[in-house]
Amino acid sequence: METHEVFNQSPIFENINLFEIDKPLQLILQQGGVDWGLSEVKDYGKTMGTRQMIDNGRLANKYTPVFETHNARGFRTDEVEFHPAYHELMTQGIKHGVHALPWSERKPGSHLLRMAMFYLHAQNEAGTCCPITMTFSCIPALQKHFPKADEWIPKILARTYDPSNQPYFEKQGLTIGMAMTEKQGGSDVRANTTEAKPVGKAGTGELYGLTGHKWFCSAPMSDGFLTLAQTAQGISCFLLPRWLPDGSKNKFRIQRLKDKLGNRSNASSEIEFDGAQAWLMGEEGRGVSVILEMVALTRYDCMIGSSALMRRGLTEVLHHIRHRKAFGKLLVDQPLMQNVVADLCLESEAALAMTYRTALCLENGTKEEEKLLLRLLTPVGKYWITKRSIPFLGEAMECLGGNGYVESSVLPRLYREAPVNAIWEGSGNVQCLDVMRAISKSPAVLDALIHELESNKGNLPVYDRFIEKLSSSPNQPSEGQSRYFVEQLAKAVQASALMKMGREQMAEAYCLSRLTEGSSGWMFGNLPPAIDSKVIVEEYVF
Repeated sequence: METHEVFNQSPIFENINLFEIDKPLQLILQQGGVDWGLSEVKDYGKTMGTRQMIDNGRLANKYTPVFETHNARGFRTDEVEFHPAYHELMTQGIKHGVHALPWSERKPGSHLLRMAMFYLHAQNEAGTCCPITMTFSCIPALQKHFPKADEWIPKILARTYDPSNQPYFEKQGLTIGMAMTEKQGGSDVRANTTEAKPVGKAGTGELYGLTGHKWFCSAPMSDGFLTLAQTAQGISCFLLPRWLPDGSKNKFRIQRLKDKLGNRSNASSEIEFDGAQAWLMGEEGRGVSVILEMVALTRYDCMIGSSALMRRGLTEVLHHIRHRKAFGKLLVDQPLMQNVVADLCLESEAALAMTYRTALCLENGTKEEEKLLLRLLTPVGKYWITKRSIPFLGEAMECLGGNGYVESSVLPRLYREAPVNAIWEGSGNVQCLDVMRAISKSPAVLDALIHELESNKGNLPVYDRFIEKLSSSPNQPSEGQSRYFVEQLAKAVQASALMKMGREQMAEAYCLSRLTEGSSGWMFGNLPPAIDSKVIVEEYVF
């Protein structure tokens, strides 16, 4: 520049393989024995770290979806237009099987590989994760409860992204959305007022006419939606297509798009059904249990997504501190910054470790112990990891100072994304109540979790004491105390998962800073003197 020289600025973070700089993720896949898919994960890490794909993430959120109700001749179209960057992100995700890998490649490790690729995708752009995760999570419910599943599933599993607005039977690839909540009910879906009446015969797989509304419907350009409505027997689940089998447009109308804090590339909407036709999935009156089979997997993806947001924020910090000087030396060499960043490293890896342990439950889903464990890990992890990502990203932003606060940085977008995973698919209170409900209904789920935690005793005294106190608690806590209980479970699981990964140093530092009563302050950067922050940071810096 004519007036001054630009120096002491960290270079732009781009053209870096997100997988090759992520040692914990590499370790997970090494342990998982997934050599058959490792090259694709590496390829995806390279793709998501390119300048072009990073810029696509920025553009998809800067130029947000636009809703067009009618075409030039006055015909209703309910069309949502997206920036080309959004379509390119969707194309890459589906091309690499992020939407369907465990169902299309039924090999050992497929859930781990899919977790890794979703983790890499969400580091770049989170709005496209919504249609990808709903498309992924619908498969078990369709296979189990929808007689016409064979007409839909092959096209859902296809690695072809087709954004065109035309009948599902004319497309090569399909995406699926979800529409559950209504104005008056929110998470209390039993308060829904949308009505469903049989078009002809009643029963599983038959067409019903739905009349009512949905207050939140994400990805409204999807080809089909799992939705809830009241029948004579109560809340029931349906698959509602955008286009009917005869090629006519279904009476599914978008009212408007939501103007949201974050997740802006994703066209969340309000919709109404005016006699819209949909097929009944499962039995009448069993809709909540049917759709929860999909919701459980979307909650798991919230864990991956929030872990990914933390990891991306951390990479920006690690990249910055090894280039930026302050007060005469690099930030990476300054003890207080080392403490803050080491604390962020611990939090990020613990989130990934817990998510990895949950993925292993899905991998080993035929084992009863793993099914019981999964029942608690999902709501516990969804509660804890999604909430921890919010202060984490605030701290990461602060590490970059003013450079982290401006919109040309990725940190503001990551920070705005963080709350959606905590809110979507059941807020924190809903997750805690779900944990209490699961334990009350089946005490074996808590027994399975305690058994998992106790299997790692004998390595660290601080961990042993924490687990003994947790497992000896005589009674299930009251509803008012359930958050504290769930948080204790979450911290114990994260410590246990780090030990299972063989990360002794990280596990010890985690236990000393998180499980020792009164050992740490409220903010990041309060690691006790017994933890060598410098060593942790040196392991992470790339």
